[in-house]
Amino acid sequence: MKARNIVLGAAAIVAIIGTGLAAFYWQGQNNKSAPALDAYNPELVTAGKIIYAENCAVCHGQNLEGQPSWRQRRADGRLPAPPQDKSGHTWHHPDRIIFELTKFGPTVLVGNGYESDMPGFDEILDDRSIVAVLSFIKSTWPREIQQRQQKVTRSDKGE
Repeated sequence: MKARNIVLGAAAIVAIIGTGLAAFYWQGQNNKSAPALDAYNPELVTAGKIIYAENCAVCHGQNLEGQPSWRQRRADGRLPAPPQDKSGHTWHHPDRIIFELTKFGPTVLVGNGYESDMPGFDEILDDRSIVAVLSFIKSTWPREIQQRQQKVTRSDKGE
């Protein structure tokens, strides 16, 4: 009887901890904040440069230059891949939106039948890899652009 009570007690503790962890995970998944991008972390930026070359450069260019005529829709109605350097529009968005666009893709995020060649990378890259790529991209922007983009990010967070 005593051993049975110990087993039941341990099972109850495991269930309580599991429920708490599940709730914590669910809350994090439904939180409006994105992982922090860090253009000043050399290890993160170096890893991001490699991941970018392997997963993003085919469309966005080896030098982040994007595809030609990126502002003009093609015959299929889709836009070419935009540049990720200072000449593009990525830096106009807060970190959260940049992260979500990369993770889930514009088709999912925009909705309403919007079509894009950009896939969501949620099944290709983990969050840390996405953060690394985006940190690398941010690291290439001039300091003034980085500061302007950080203001947008702080505003998005309600700061």
